[in-house]
Amino acid sequence: MLSVKILGVRVDRASLEEAVELVGRWVRQDKKRYIATINPEFVMLAQKDEEFKKILNQADLAICDGIGLAWAIKRSDLTRSDLLRVTGTDLMLALIKKGYKTVLTGGFNKVAEKAGKKLGVVGMSEPNVAEINKIKPDLLFVALGMGKQEKWIVHNLPKLKVKVAMGVGGALDQVVKPWLRAPLRVQALGLEWLWRLMVQPWRIKRQLALVKFIKLFFLDTQ
Repeated sequence: MLSVKILGVRVDRASLEEAVELVGRWVRQDKKRYIATINPEFVMLAQKDEEFKKILNQADLAICDGIGLAWAIKRSDLTRSDLLRVTGTDLMLALIKKGYKTVLTGGFNKVAEKAGKKLGVVGMSEPNVAEINKIKPDLLFVALGMGKQEKWIVHNLPKLKVKVAMGVGGALDQVVKPWLRAPLRVQALGLEWLWRLMVQPWRIKRQLALVKFIKLFFLDTQ
């Protein structure tokens, strides 16, 4: 699988179909793996958090989750004309539809439990290794927020009885509250970030990371 490094962070050029197929092979094997969902906020945090950068670069799969990052990748590889983006939400939902034994955990206000009921999988509010191991899921999706969820996965993966783990940030909130996710037409225009800002104005501080990312990326590629 081809990959590119953006400001020192590896991103794999995988489509949704390729990612689903790859995970399908993984769940039939014994090795434990984890997936990182890279977006501009991740890249910017990695600039000042070496542990986080290492975790992202050592992921078994690092998907491009962010339109700003997709544009950066396209600019760094002028031989490709496509904007290859795979959101963590889309990958999570596609994998759950495959019928793999799944556990959702994390979030606020029992969102994992609520999302689990909607999706027909197990949801637990707090990530608990012992409870997860009783279930022995194929897939574990952890929603503890950027950085924290990836560190929790890597630190606990050696003792977890799972096949594949992935941090999913606000994906569980989008399952429980579908209006948080932009309509398909808005997503197609690459304006999902603007939709989220409209429905959650408090995200303005987080959106500043995209501006900083664009500035730093263009300075780096001059």
